[in-house]
Amino acid sequence: MKAGYIQFKPELKNIEANLGTMKHLIKKADAELLILPELANTGYTFSAKEELAGMAEPFDSSPTLDSLQKLAREKSCGLVVGFAESSGDSIFNSAALLRPDGSRELYRKNHLFGAENLFFKPGDIPFQVYDFNGVKLGIIVCFDWFFPESIRVLALQGAQIICHPVNFILPWGQRAMVIRCLENRVFAITANRYGTESFGDRSFTFTGASQITAPDGSVLASAPGEGDHIAVVDIDPTVASDKHINRFNDLFECRRTEFYGAITDSP
Repeated sequence: MKAGYIQFKPELKNIEANLGTMKHLIKKADAELLILPELANTGYTFSAKEELAGMAEPFDSSPTLDSLQKLAREKSCGLVVGFAESSGDSIFNSAALLRPDGSRELYRKNHLFGAENLFFKPGDIPFQVYDFNGVKLGIIVCFDWFFPESIRVLALQGAQIICHPVNFILPWGQRAMVIRCLENRVFAITANRYGTESFGDRSFTFTGASQITAPDGSVLASAPGEGDHIAVVDIDPTVASDKHINRFNDLFECRRTEFYGAITDSP
């Protein structure tokens, strides 16, 4: 599968401009699957929930997703894009998988970071694996990486590629994904944004450096810290289905689950 990321700088509260930028960059890419950043349609630094509520879009009738899905069909390319989702009175930090055939899947960020807790509701959709052109995709959003269980659950369900829209501001995310891929033997495509975004007394500088990581921990592609960037690599997803570390150790068969109860036991 030819899969990759698109890195760009969303404009805060300018959905029309952000959609235009995404479509321009998607048209330039030759890929079967592309991952775009977290909250790619709205930007990140909101000052009030009411402000964000006016820009969030329903999953089933989102103008942003509808337009991108039309482009996905034209290019025969699947897209995973982060967006602000409205659902009743709730707002979620979500990601959508858009297939060229018109079908779509939804994931809502389970682990909210910092002030996101003021604006978004924690995700209520379990980690799931989705089929796309015979490849098993898992989706997490940004801070989900900080919790090893997130990718482990997806890997146990058979995920071969982890699709990872992010707005990284912490310096460790890209390095940590090397370990997440190594300890689960999966591919990961981490699509970040770049630039500084400020509103009121809040300001964030995003680290760029989008990254494609292989099951052996090697970095197959990496973006600069600044600037729009597209990278596409040829991925053999069957590599992620082989969990052997050596002839004696299979990553999952060697687990001693009888000793892991504290991971899921309530505190």
